[in-house]
Amino acid sequence: MEQTWTIGKVLSWTTGYLERKGDEHPRLSAEWIINAVTGLSRVELYTNFDKPLSTEELGRMHMAVERRGKGEPLQYVTGEMPFRHIVLRCEEGVLIPRPETEVLVDVALEALDAQAKQPSAPYVLEVGTGTGCIALSIASERPGTHVVATDISSRAIALATRNRNALSLESFVDIVACDLVSGVDPELMGTFSVLVSNPPYIPTAVLEHEVPAEVKDHEPHVALDGGADGLDILRRLLEVAPQALCPKGVFCVELHEDSLDDAAALAQAQGVWETIRIVEDLTHRPRILVCTRAA
Repeated sequence: MEQTWTIGKVLSWTTGYLERKGDEHPRLSAEWIINAVTGLSRVELYTNFDKPLSTEELGRMHMAVERRGKGEPLQYVTGEMPFRHIVLRCEEGVLIPRPETEVLVDVALEALDAQAKQPSAPYVLEVGTGTGCIALSIASERPGTHVVATDISSRAIALATRNRNALSLESFVDIVACDLVSGVDPELMGTFSVLVSNPPYIPTAVLEHEVPAEVKDHEPHVALDGGADGLDILRRLLEVAPQALCPKGVFCVELHEDSLDDAAALAQAQGVWETIRIVEDLTHRPRILVCTRAA
């Protein structure tokens, strides 16, 4: 007699399989994959344990579990992930958003709120948008804010555009394919209240020897490798930030925990910032450089 694969049975088998394959969180991974395949929420899984999967669902489940078992990041396998208050599509070739980047959004929103008395709608510039997680969070959490988001990767531009359109934020987020700010409308330079960025910042040696294979082997190196000291892109951002920001505008950038002191020293040496501070992430590691432009 042919076996009936119910949600409960599939969840149990998948958890065991992924555990044997070395998945750190096999149960959670199994739930995420079944969520993606069936369209059911996590709560709905547990109220539908006896529901059988269709032949098509079982086929998709098999492929997804095989990919995860080979170490492919869960977000690429399921094709999406939650970030703050939105859900984003994720795909191979574009960096997966991290929890610490949610803190970067908090810092950017705090800077934006501090300048809320401006007569016109505030402008935000994001460099290196990836999935669009930062730009789209800011636009959705602060209605009326206009965000210009750039990226050098055509895959990131395409994905961020799809994510923006799925959230109906076309009127508030412009996505520009360019290197740093080279494609930004010159008339907007000097008008941005906030310049926010999560650039490639992992020092090359750290990327090669300390970063897990799941990240190193699957996520794009162009979005990870920050050069010998992790500050290659930060140096270039510091050059353009004063020109992009309005007086009292804020530059906030996520960096590697070992790089913040050096980054602050580079900013200090410019002599254009009224204040420079370092913000910790959720694990109390130094993570974000925040510089306020002088008036």
